[in-house]
Amino acid sequence: MSDPNNSRRDARDAGDRLLASHPSEDPFAAAFKATRMPMLITDPRQHDNPIIFCNHAFMALTGYSYNELIGRNCRMLQGPDTDPEAVRRLREAVAAQEDLALDILNYRKDGTSFWNALFVSPVRDAAGEVIYFFASQLDFTTIKSKENELAEARQSAEQEVARRTSDLSDALKAQTLLVHEVDHRVKNNLLTIASIVKLQARMSETDVVKRTLFSVLNRVEALSTVQRKLFTSKDLGRFDVSDFAKDLIEDLVGALKRDDIRMTTDLSPVLVPAVKASPLALIINELVLDAVRRGLSDGGGDIRLEVKRTNGHFLIRVTDTTTPVSVNPEEEAFGKLMLETCAKQLGADIQRDVQGHRTDVLVTMLVEDMKDTDV
Repeated sequence: MSDPNNSRRDARDAGDRLLASHPSEDPFAAAFKATRMPMLITDPRQHDNPIIFCNHAFMALTGYSYNELIGRNCRMLQGPDTDPEAVRRLREAVAAQEDLALDILNYRKDGTSFWNALFVSPVRDAAGEVIYFFASQLDFTTIKSKENELAEARQSAEQEVARRTSDLSDALKAQTLLVHEVDHRVKNNLLTIASIVKLQARMSETDVVKRTLFSVLNRVEALSTVQRKLFTSKDLGRFDVSDFAKDLIEDLVGALKRDDIRMTTDLSPVLVPAVKASPLALIINELVLDAVRRGLSDGGGDIRLEVKRTNGHFLIRVTDTTTPVSVNPEEEAFGKLMLETCAKQLGADIQRDVQGHRTDVLVTMLVEDMKDTDV
């Protein structure tokens, strides 16, 4: 019989080696650690396929500490009411080294239960041998009563992920297998979250709640667009701000279906490190949304987007001309906070000029600040 202490030490060593193979500035490794989506990695080459790494979100979900989790099998989350059929399916998928998505009742350290939308995938090396299993979790206990709607949303999300993954297969081969799996699940979870938020917004009968949920949905979809753009690029370490900006403004304005909104752009290719993609995307998203809120969605008007480099600076400018309308103060304050937070994260300067019905917002950053350093 193997020594439990030795087994836990082996699992911890395997996790340390895995972390060492990915530098801290690796955007995918950073995303794995920082995301709010619970994730873990197990090592099937060790006895009982133990957990060798998990992120803080997984510890928060289960109530166990890192030391309590490392070296143990995931069956520790099973309890008295866990469906044996779900356990059988999970065990057989692992034994067959196959992908699996299922809903299973799990238990936290304190004995409370939660419904877990579990995704498990094997990670293979160049020889085709399974070297890790990657798993992500989604606690959907509060929406278990809407199980049918959630299943449809998940199926739709999986189909979209499958389509995009197929399109990106050539680019993904340039990365390590584990990094690809993390990317696949991040996109999958963003789409699943967007589907859940959209479903909840449509079911809500309160206008304030609807506006809030659709506001969240808009920002989640902006981040999803970032992920899609990052991994359709030939250079996975760089992000073309202009390419993203063009798609985003067309999607936002096109969704309004208004012929009286006239859109022009002046976009030059601007490549920045991929780690800066999310805050830059949210800045552009907030600037365009602000213009829509202040009148474009009601009375129409003109909106112009510029993205370029000039005189040692990288700039984003959104100019709109419209008849102003009353704006919800909470939405306006939150949008301003989002813009300022992202700008601070990038060390950017924001200048706003309002003259009559014309509003011009200029965001500038030094080109030197766009080097490959952590945001």
